[in-house]
Amino acid sequence: MSDDKNVIITKALTKTYGKARGIEHVDLCVKEGEFFGFMGPNGAGKSTTIRVLLGLLPRSDGQAYVFGLDSWADKVSILKRIGYLPSESFYYPRMKVKDILHLSEKLHGINCKKSREELCERLQLDPDRRVEELSFGNRKKVGIVAALQHQPELLILDEPTSGLDPLMQKVFFDILCERNAAGTTVFMSSHVLSEVQNYCHRGAIIKQGNIIASGNLDEWKKSGIRKVNFRGNADVQSLPDVKNLTVIGTQISFLYDGDVQTLLRILANGNVSDVTIQEPDLEEIFLHYYEEV
Repeated sequence: MSDDKNVIITKALTKTYGKARGIEHVDLCVKEGEFFGFMGPNGAGKSTTIRVLLGLLPRSDGQAYVFGLDSWADKVSILKRIGYLPSESFYYPRMKVKDILHLSEKLHGINCKKSREELCERLQLDPDRRVEELSFGNRKKVGIVAALQHQPELLILDEPTSGLDPLMQKVFFDILCERNAAGTTVFMSSHVLSEVQNYCHRGAIIKQGNIIASGNLDEWKKSGIRKVNFRGNADVQSLPDVKNLTVIGTQISFLYDGDVQTLLRILANGNVSDVTIQEPDLEEIFLHYYEEV
């Protein structure tokens, strides 16, 4: 992976729907070969950002580039090199799975037979079934195969695991990791933070259409934020840097982003036991940023 080769760049990217908020001044940078997590709850602006990147929506302001090409003006060239999985896929109910996949193959002008057969086998997808016979999870599998079968350089995945059972989620991420190891760039939006933590190199958090944090996930975990747990009583409420304070009986936990020596003095002056101070997981970091901004 070249450090200076960016697959996705946005600068002050903005999309409004009349008076309604879409996204505002979104700055993103995704490097070639990365597995990038785009995090936020439903309605935060993840899908709007993705649709602008794909040229499905015109931007209101700012810039968006994919492979160094303008996402709107050059969308035809860009889409040839991308595999896209929307959060929900809709197909003609009477069509068979194999007909949908053949249509997708023709749109890309690439012989996908070998890749298609391998993906259908691994995902346990029957290509002879009609769409109207498929569960939501199996319709999701159709979208996965259509997005991956032509071996794209970039995968853009919008909430990709919704509807998949745990076994299929494992198979799906095995496939993604294999593609990523071979050089495919993966841009995945998700509100399932464990997915991002387990598979992504870097990420960004979006809240109400604005990026509120971005960076290396390991560096986030090694930041000054600490998760503190103890049993007993101590005047931690007096500390200005306490977040997400939870009290269950005598068990107290919180996130702390302040001076450690001050924290230790407060704990020493209290009546506490079973103290642990550790790095938080991604979900706790996410909540820290979401409540802080």
